[in-house]
Amino acid sequence: MVGADYPGSGDTPRSATPLSLDDLADQLVAAAVAEGLDTFAVSGYSLGGPVAVRAAARHPERVTALVLTATFPHRDNRLALALPLWRKLAASGDRELLAEYLTMMALGADALEAMPDEQLRQALGFTAASVADGTPEQAELALRADVRDDLPGIQVPTLVISTTQDWFTSTRRLADAIPHAELVEIPTGHLPMVERPDEWRQLITDFLDRHGV
Repeated sequence: MVGADYPGSGDTPRSATPLSLDDLADQLVAAAVAEGLDTFAVSGYSLGGPVAVRAAARHPERVTALVLTATFPHRDNRLALALPLWRKLAASGDRELLAEYLTMMALGADALEAMPDEQLRQALGFTAASVADGTPEQAELALRADVRDDLPGIQVPTLVISTTQDWFTSTRRLADAIPHAELVEIPTGHLPMVERPDEWRQLITDFLDRHGV
């Protein structure tokens, strides 16, 4: 498994210029090739969804399958409202306030209401501590990202995982536009890997096994 941090995440420095979907897609593919992989499946989560789709469109000789979770082809009205607020809170430096916003928005209703007070406080603290420095640039790219024209040309097996309690994304639009995409639903918010990690992982594993990827 190969993963690449966006500028401003992990040890990757922030970008001094606006982020480019094409650049991120090319960098993702280059990272996999540098690790010795000639062909590979690409998993895209949230903003990683448009990046994954663009990688498949620009490098069809490399990408053999797509897994798209809690993501979007283009910002809808909900994202148009949510992302500028996310960006402004991140730019303000008030990590605690940003953590409250993200926790409220990212967790599904079932997971959020099931949390005891102490667990909720711990979740807020973890979120505040883990906010990426490059969040403002990443949120700005999410507002501009648009892969709608790429979708009809996707020819590889594609799994679209729709998170049905998600306040940020409506993944069904992807499944409708990608030829022969498989759509599955999971009753979580924007964080299925936190709320139902085993179920989410099994969906992906079963899909890749079925297609021999």
